[in-house]
Amino acid sequence: MAEKKPNPEFRTGYIAIVGRPNVGKSTLLNRLVGQKLSITSRKPQTTRQRITGIVTLDDAQLLFVDTPGFQKKHGSALNRSMNRSVTQALAAVDVVLLVLEADHFSDDDRAIMALLPAGRPTLLAINKTDRLKERGELLPFIEKVSKQRAFNEIIPISASKGHALGTLTKVIAKYLPVAPAIYTEDEITESSERFLAAEMVREKLFRLLGDELPYVCAVSIDRFVMEGTMRRISASIIVDKESHKGIVVGAKGSRLREIGTLARMDMQKLFDGKVHLELWVRVKGGWSDDDRMLKQLGYD
Repeated sequence: MAEKKPNPEFRTGYIAIVGRPNVGKSTLLNRLVGQKLSITSRKPQTTRQRITGIVTLDDAQLLFVDTPGFQKKHGSALNRSMNRSVTQALAAVDVVLLVLEADHFSDDDRAIMALLPAGRPTLLAINKTDRLKERGELLPFIEKVSKQRAFNEIIPISASKGHALGTLTKVIAKYLPVAPAIYTEDEITESSERFLAAEMVREKLFRLLGDELPYVCAVSIDRFVMEGTMRRISASIIVDKESHKGIVVGAKGSRLREIGTLARMDMQKLFDGKVHLELWVRVKGGWSDDDRMLKQLGYD
């Protein structure tokens, strides 16, 4: 069998997915990769750190960097770290993909546009087009946002429905530099399993707790050991106050068990193997404004 010759026109590069909180950046990354890498919820600021998803096409390898939603309203050390993550990603990628919500353009969107670097290919994905009552609403919206900035391409999509994502990847690939693939075809992320395990637990906090509590919670992986094909994982849920601990644990430990069960199921699907998960809840007051604590938790 003849060896497959390398494609001299193959393209590889990094693409930053940026936008205000809750426009669907993480849903888009997961859809593109075909696997849950970036956690999602209806609450803003779910993503706190950069997550890279890898999409390999016949003629290109796209390395998508999902960034936190840029936060102007709060000045904690955690939010400063999240904003740094956005600006650092913008400085180190080949293409910028700005995500806007169809028929919704705010001052927050305008502020993020002001951060976009000049002289770099910048594409606009208009997400949630499936929610438009009339398709005719799209053109006036495109005209409106086009007056704010010149984009190389504008692609209407629906990340949740999977509409036009094939078109999106082909368009992005045109703007990547000619370079060989960095990863094999079956690799889908640069993120470590430890990091992804923590994210799976944190997603359940967003989905199962009240509106405010997830923002004062973090997850630390204390132990991650492989025993054959079994992953034994111990994790701590860090909360700010003793009263928060009771909410996370729930009556007779019921909520903590539910968080653990759902997180373990997601991990087993992602890791394609059995997982034994132990969860603990620990109180560390002021953790989100403690630079040393944030560094221990993996924030820049």
